[in-house]
Amino acid sequence: MNLKDTLIASLVPIFLGFGFVIAKPAFESFPPILLMGIRFIFAASILIWWFPIPKEYLKKIFFASLIANTLQYSITYTGLNYIDASAAVLLVQTEVPFGVIFAYFLLKEKPTIRSLIGIFTAFIGVYILTGSPNLDGKFFGILLTILGSAIWALGQVIVKPLSKKINPLALVAWLAFFSGPTLILLSNLIEGNSLNYIFSAKLDHWLIALYIGFIMQPITYGCFYYVLKNNPLYKVLPIVTMGIPPTGLLAAIFLLGEKPTPELFIGGSIIIVGVIMIVFRTTKKKEV
Repeated sequence: MNLKDTLIASLVPIFLGFGFVIAKPAFESFPPILLMGIRFIFAASILIWWFPIPKEYLKKIFFASLIANTLQYSITYTGLNYIDASAAVLLVQTEVPFGVIFAYFLLKEKPTIRSLIGIFTAFIGVYILTGSPNLDGKFFGILLTILGSAIWALGQVIVKPLSKKINPLALVAWLAFFSGPTLILLSNLIEGNSLNYIFSAKLDHWLIALYIGFIMQPITYGCFYYVLKNNPLYKVLPIVTMGIPPTGLLAAIFLLGEKPTPELFIGGSIIIVGVIMIVFRTTKKKEV
């Protein structure tokens, strides 16, 4: 990966880790699925005008949006609503071992012994982390967060071929175009009347929604898909995944006032060690 792509990739964990954490206070006004719907509607509203409709790929983009955006974000952020952001930002690192698993079953890529040990190590870390007193009685939130990570990994396997054929920001735009309305509809079915939440939302929570929709979403995923277009996933993941935990933890501690427990630090560290074993390869592997 060249210096330009490395610098662009380094922006992803900064914006993503910070945005993931600050979304939590906004749940006081917006339930998770609704907030994600607003996020994607905002993102689509400023991006789709700049790119032609990719007519030949619309069906594939719609399917990808259902998995990578609609399903994944509704589950992951609902999980975040039930647990501390500091724990969630570590649990979502399981998307890396899940990515190896899906690559094996869907792309027939055989994992190395080192990757298998890394997967095993990461899930030992998950087991230790979930023993934190801060997560006592919050199994549902833990389960949703981990499930969301698995779906994210599946979504990236689906999106990867599209990122080679469509402009990265155009892909972000049209994925958001389909995801936003779908999430709003899903929110109305599950969370209740969206208009009631929208009209009663606090100003500072609207500012968070504006940030994650107009700033974080276009920049983060525009950068991610741009770098993914030019580089193998195994080269991009180390930069993205290693930057999210420190960014998210610092944001959770200093902005939300959370106090991570020793179990969280120990379990989170073991998860990261497992992830490092997976994403840092000594020999070149086939692209995911």
